[in-house]
Order: sequence, then structure tokens, then C-alpha cells
Amino acid sequence: MSDPILLWGAGAIGGTIGAAWVRAGHDVVFVDSAADHVAAMRATGLAIEGPVEEFSTGPLRAFVPGEVAGRFRRVVLAVKAHHTDGAMRDIAPLLAEDGFVLSAQNGLNELSIARHVGEARTMGCFVNYGADWLAPGRILRGNRGAVVVGEVDGRVLPRTREMHELLREFEPDAVLTQNIWGYLYGKLGYGALLFATALTNASIADALDSPRHFELWRRLGAEVLSVATAKGVRCEAFNGFDPAAFAPGAPEAATRAAIATMVAFNRGSAKSHSGVWRDLAVRKRRTEVDAQIAVIAEIGEGLGLRAPLIRRLVALIHDVEEGRRPQDWATLDALAAEIPS
Repeated sequence: MSDPILLWGAGAIGGTIGAAWVRAGHDVVFVDSAADHVAAMRATGLAIEGPVEEFSTGPLRAFVPGEVAGRFRRVVLAVKAHHTDGAMRDIAPLLAEDGFVLSAQNGLNELSIARHVGEARTMGCFVNYGADWLAPGRILRGNRGAVVVGEVDGRVLPRTREMHELLREFEPDAVLTQNIWGYLYGKLGYGALLFATALTNASIADALDSPRHFELWRRLGAEVLSVATAKGVRCEAFNGFDPAAFAPGAPEAATRAAIATMVAFNRGSAKSHSGVWRDLAVRKRRTEVDAQIAVIAEIGEGLGLRAPLIRRLVALIHDVEEGRRPQDWATLDALAAEIPS
């Protein structure tokens, strides 16, 4: 009996994972809101490009939301964080009684998914490889990076092992963890830095390598790690990002070494700029900053912690989105000017 995977969001992340599963012989149903992308997937499939590997899938079963029907046990959600609630309203009626939703997204979207279908039907996933949507039917995979899966309650179930094996068909080094929140909060620390680099037109590596912004990177990371610590989360390291190096009171030498490692990791990627930068500079659309970054300040403030740099970062990203400021070093400097004395 067929047990297709419903992959909701076939852009940079969902498209690369889904294409790998199709190549491995799995039955995947793709859903995406971009009608031209769906048409291309139906006609010719997905072409994965870049230095990691290049291949094409051939025509796929692809739909826009509202067209897909059926009941699905395995759903992988890969839309932008701020589209999670809308997607889940469409997904919930399609979820089988024994089904679950795995979040292949940035942010703490597992919390939103659980509000729609319950924690027991929610699975966490962390991805850190670089990919870009290039055009309808075309996706760049710029590098390899960490892929981690785990249950939100820390258990290891048969379905967790099943999804781990599936993800290993995409990334052979994929990890099964009992601490998925440690990876997700750790990614928020790194993500805050990436959002800040997108205030400029510089590459991720060049921005992080800027000597005059070292203190900004250190303080910005510390705000996120302070919130994670207050939540009782033990953050995990990945791809050169060492949360301990950004924790309040961490030795300066440790932070400098961690940044140097992140610079080296990003210089080795064909994806030189973040997806945030691409949203602002190329696709001219709103970013995930409210759903992914502002939530850090909101959680912190609920715990009695202020996050002034996070709040200022969110405001500056909105300035760029709305054309009030350019993507320029001066905009990053405006963030650095807010470092508490």
C-alpha cells in the first residue's frame, strides 16, 4: 500500500530534500504556493544544481494549496516561518489519525504546529545546509550542513527512526537527537547573526569577518543564549557555531575562534549570502524576522530578560523591507550603535 510523503513547501529546503527522496524511489507529493513553480515541477520536475550534486527528477506530482486531497501519515513542512499557521490550517484536515508533521524550517515552528495538531503529532527537525530557489523548477544546493531530527518531548519512537533513515538518504550524516530544542535554539543564535549580516550587501563570511563588528556578534549571540539558558535549554553546536562561545561571560578568545570557524565554513559554500539577504535584495519580499527572531525577545521578556539588540535588529530589517534604509554597512553600524554600554 502506498504511503506517500506530503512535502508542503517545495522551495530551497523542501525542494532539495524532496528531490533526493524521489531519486531514492519514494512517493512524494509536493505542494507549493507558487503556481509557476508547481507548473514546472509537473512538466519537467526539479533540477538540483550546484557543487554538491546535480540531477533532475523528471515530472512530479505537484499541487498548489487547495488542490491536494487525501490523508497523509508523513507530512514535512518546509514553508517560511511566518507562513506556518496558514499552511497548518490547510494541512490539519489532510493528516491521518496516526500522522505527524515534521518541521524542516528555521525558528521554533514546532510550537505553532503543536497548536494546530497537538504536540504528540509534531516532530522537530533542524537543517543548516545552504540552498536557494533560483527559478521555477530550479534549486541551488550550495553546500552540505547539519541535518538533525528529534521528537519535541525527547523520546525516540519508531517514527523518529523512520524519518532519520529517510533524512540520511538526503544527508548521510543526519543525526537523531533527544535534544532537538538544543539545536533549534542554537540555530536561533546563529540565525540572529545571519539576519544582521543581511543588513549589508556583504557575504556572510565577509560580514562576520568584520573586525569592528566583533562585539556586535558577541553581544547578539549572548542575548539569544541567555534566553535559551533561562528556558533550561542546553544548546548544541553545529557547523562551526559553538553556543558556549556566545554565552554570557564566555572568554573573548573562544568567541573569536568560533567566528573564525563560521567564516571558514561559509567561505566554502557556493551560497555566499543568506536566504534573508536574498529575500530582501533579490525577491523583494518580507522576511521571517517576526516569526523567527522577534519571538526570541518575546520569550525573553516573558522571563524578565531584555533583548535590546534583537529588538533593534527586527526594526532595522523592517526598515530595509519597507525601503527606509539600504542594505549597507551603515545599516549594520546602526545596529552596532545600540550595544549596551
